[in-house]
Amino acid sequence: MTKLPKRNEEADIFEVFFRRKPAMILVALRKNNRNRYGSILAKEVDCTYSHAVKILQEMEKSKLVTFEKHGRIKTIALTDSGNRVAEYIEKISELL
Repeated sequence: MTKLPKRNEEADIFEVFFRRKPAMILVALRKNNRNRYGSILAKEVDCTYSHAVKILQEMEKSKLVTFEKHGRIKTIALTDSGNRVAEYIEKISELL
């Protein structure tokens, strides 16, 4: 049985507690305060657009993000709750 190579120990322990892509999406939204597009977020966290949308829909259900429609374009913004969660994820990441 072959073991997969580790990227680094800090990233591995972080992934024990958090799924990487959802955490990265929240942090990316927090780092840039203006409203964002799903396609840009997907590129930033290196996942497909459809995967990013599924994650964002779950976050919307949990009231972490909101979608705002501007014509045909939807933008995504953190709620106050989402911003706090993203802040804590950043702090935990720094500790690990």
